[in-house]
Amino acid sequence: MTAPKKSSERTTGSGHFFIILILGVLSAIGPFSIDMYLPGFPDIATDLHTTVAKVTLSLSSFFIGISVGQFLYGPLLDRFGRKKPLYLGICLYLAASAACAMARSVELLIILRLFQALGACACLVASRALVRDLFPVEQNARVFSQLMLVIAISPIIAPTLGGYLAAGLGWKYIFITLAFIAALILAAVHFALPEGRQPDKNMSLKPAPIISGFWNVFKEPQFYTYAFTGAIASSGLYAYIAGSPFVFMELFKVSERQYGWIFAVVALGLIGCSQLNSILLRTYKSQQIIKVALICQSVTAILLFTGSFMGWLGLFGSITFCFLFLCCQGCIFPNTSALSLALFGRNAGTASALLGGIQMSIGAFASALVSFLNNHTALPMTGVMACCALTALTVLIMGTQNIRRKTPPPSKVTEDATDMIQSS
Repeated sequence: MTAPKKSSERTTGSGHFFIILILGVLSAIGPFSIDMYLPGFPDIATDLHTTVAKVTLSLSSFFIGISVGQFLYGPLLDRFGRKKPLYLGICLYLAASAACAMARSVELLIILRLFQALGACACLVASRALVRDLFPVEQNARVFSQLMLVIAISPIIAPTLGGYLAAGLGWKYIFITLAFIAALILAAVHFALPEGRQPDKNMSLKPAPIISGFWNVFKEPQFYTYAFTGAIASSGLYAYIAGSPFVFMELFKVSERQYGWIFAVVALGLIGCSQLNSILLRTYKSQQIIKVALICQSVTAILLFTGSFMGWLGLFGSITFCFLFLCCQGCIFPNTSALSLALFGRNAGTASALLGGIQMSIGAFASALVSFLNNHTALPMTGVMACCALTALTVLIMGTQNIRRKTPPPSKVTEDATDMIQSS
């Protein structure tokens, strides 16, 4: 594995900060595309002569596109290197964003959001694969925590900026701004981002080898345990994203700008704990942190659902528990991502795509479920959040037992990866 070592050497010094920043921005393009247009839901519904519930389907179509598309980009990233597929995805995202600004019906917007997602998912897959390429495996969890700092800024900036754009210029300018951001990202990738692992001409793009490659990744107990744990836990976040516009703007009657600030305040929990995770990793193993964070998230989600059901929570109570829920997520995502990818070097693109596809597929289901169960209360959102947290904890407990029973072959497990999953 000489390539990752050489790449990691390129990240030392002043270039380290800029590479982390670019990878973080690439990782954030998906969440930014989701969060930024949430405050514009009422205006979009009015302008396109539809309902907020129908506009929410454009969020679901985005999740579907970003789920399916990642499976396409994984083999491409391994076959052609990281940058060429990344250029393709960014250009598709830019064009689709500009087209969304010109949509004249909600049906067209839903379709265009699907294509926008197909572009954005290239950024997500490439960023995770490049973390595995450019940094030693034992540093991956800390690097993902640093990426979370950039990713988590998007829920602070995006809805606030989107609220002001929607109120001041109209919702169309939200998508124009996203197209402009994509152009800046394209320039940054071209001029400042290393290639990572070189193209593998032996990687076949025929269906059978691709499916076999995905299966070889998926069947590893360490991969599927932490991939599903992280994905299901993250789905609670997507349920919050899908349900919060209705809960705060419709039930609690906050304005678009107020909703943007609420979303930003709640996201501070994600930012703070993602950085706390880097400190905790100096003392504790990733597996230990995940378990404690999931227990705390489950308790928080149960209290949030119970309080909503009994009518005990007002606006500030709901904000507080959502804040605590996202705090836990800040410690779950970096560690589950690092442990999922730890075993894979040569086929990091395929592993990253499978990881992202699982995350977004379950996230799309959770967000659609919130819309489907809409009964004009906060219960669909809070109920799905509670189910996700409890299910993720169950998967972790059962999966780690299976990992202990089925130790992977030594040839496939690096010494660093083994150390990451051992409990002290």
